[in-house]
Amino acid sequence: MYNASATRYDNMKYNRTGKSGLLLPAISLGLWHNFGGNDLFENGRAMARRAFDLGITHFDLANNYGPPAGSAEESFGQILKKDLAPYRDEMVISTKAGYYMWAGPYGEWGSKKYLVSSLDQSLKRMGLDYVDIFYHHRPDPNTPLEETMAALDLIVRQGKALYVGISNYNPEQTREAAQILRRLGTPCLIHQPNYSMMSRWIEDGLQDVLAEEGIGSIVFSPLQGGILTDRYLNGIAPDSRAAGPSVFLSEDAITEEKIAKVRKLNEIAAARGQKMSQLALSWVLRGGKVTSALIGASKVSQIEDAVASLNAPELSAEELEQIETILRG
Repeated sequence: MYNASATRYDNMKYNRTGKSGLLLPAISLGLWHNFGGNDLFENGRAMARRAFDLGITHFDLANNYGPPAGSAEESFGQILKKDLAPYRDEMVISTKAGYYMWAGPYGEWGSKKYLVSSLDQSLKRMGLDYVDIFYHHRPDPNTPLEETMAALDLIVRQGKALYVGISNYNPEQTREAAQILRRLGTPCLIHQPNYSMMSRWIEDGLQDVLAEEGIGSIVFSPLQGGILTDRYLNGIAPDSRAAGPSVFLSEDAITEEKIAKVRKLNEIAAARGQKMSQLALSWVLRGGKVTSALIGASKVSQIEDAVASLNAPELSAEELEQIETILRG
């Protein structure tokens, strides 16, 4: 029988999400990879339990996470049932809809039909009455934004989600979505964009919009799919994601130019007593603009390393300038 650690809140840092009352852990756990039906259940279970013991209260999913699609939610539902159900009120559980999920005209994008149906399916897979955050996963170029936002508002009013957010929206889309939701009476809580040392698009306007609108941010891929770790410093290992069948990181993405930068960044990390992955997390969380860094993991030690990054001192102005020089090439 699992009993959560009595010290689970002692060392985690919690940040306020925009102008809301919701606090999120500085490190959150994403179930995009390694929790699907093709993965070892007991490994995912061990990672979820250890994450919670370390103060990670936020678990992030989506309807299509797996593979196969839907299986990450099913696996997480089993973890809840076996271990975490007694702690449901201490947890923030999120899911999303927007990408392809089932055949036909109602199985993707942003219609009210799709979003409401998808969340109903997600709740059933996880064995939940509600999620804490429900996201529209990507902008829909064909459905009026008013309809998509009205669906999010409806879902909150139905009691199926406490908060709503958006993901992968550009600055202009984000501002418009936030204004529509505010008029409807269901504020936009949070935005989930990708952000890392090597993917900095949110600095070009989105972070300003989020600050002006009072919206939090949780950034995915802060380690750039594993590139910003020590994993590829000496080439592509046979058991790495880049060498495997993943469509999200190929060997072509591991360029010598990128790895040369990571080697230099790793020297800064070592001087700080950090691993490269820990430096990358310290960097995305610098300055308080990002509410939470959303990590993926394939083993428990990676989660432990990520949480340990919060114990490091703030990056100094000199260190930030050194990092900037390296990233500029």
